[in-house]
Amino acid sequence: MGKSYSKVGYKMREEIQKKAETIKKFLEDHKCLDVKIVDLSNECSWTDCFVIGTVSSVGHLKGVVHQLWSELSALGLDVNNRHKSPGDDGWELIDCSDIVIHLMSPDLRAFYNLEKLWKATEEAR
Repeated sequence: MGKSYSKVGYKMREEIQKKAETIKKFLEDHKCLDVKIVDLSNECSWTDCFVIGTVSSVGHLKGVVHQLWSELSALGLDVNNRHKSPGDDGWELIDCSDIVIHLMSPDLRAFYNLEKLWKATEEAR
């Protein structure tokens, strides 16, 4: 469900913000580290925000993703790229249209530095 309206001066909707905060808390409760919400509502036409978290291992990644499906369903979020099992590369992207979740190993998170890439002029929360 892509956005077709002008993004100039657009702020993330309160409903999306609340869901992103719920996902952030869920990830923190499941031992993900340095969980950030990056508001992209003015920079991006296909999503409002990223939720980015660091996992400690591939096993941790798989466990969190498995548990996350129920949480996303409870929040009324559809996953556009759902598959049976996360890969073994240490990065899982979960596309819920308005919210895109990135779960990454420490090495991949440091290398790609999505917060800096997408928010060169604004700090991630």
